[in-house]
Formats: sequence, C-alpha cells, structure tokens
Amino acid sequence: MYESDHTQFIKGLKEQNPQIEAGQQQGRSLLWDKAPLSLDEQARLRESRIKQQAYVYQTKG
Repeated sequence: MYESDHTQFIKGLKEQNPQIEAGQQQGRSLLWDKAPLSLDEQARLRESRIKQQAYVYQTKG
C-alpha cells in the first residue's frame, strides 16, 4: 500500500517520540475542549460585548 513521504515522516516521528500524541491531546484540551455554556451565560456574554466600529483604526471625530 502506498504511503506518502509526509505520512512516513509523521509515523517515524511518532515512533521516535511516543509522547507527541499525548502532548497534542493536552494542547487540544487547553484550546478547544471546553465545557458547554449555559443559556444564561451565553446571553450574558452576548449582551456584554462592545460593538466594534467598521474601521477600527479611525478615531471618532
């Protein structure tokens, strides 16, 4: 079965460093795997946002 050079490189890297996948999963949990927000929290966050002007660098004059 054909494997690209990239796939072979990744497999070799994971064989040399088996802790890579655990580190990837830990990083993912920090950034992406969040607990769901309740409806009250969602509404509060939506209401507390400050509306941004169309061109952020223009001063109001």
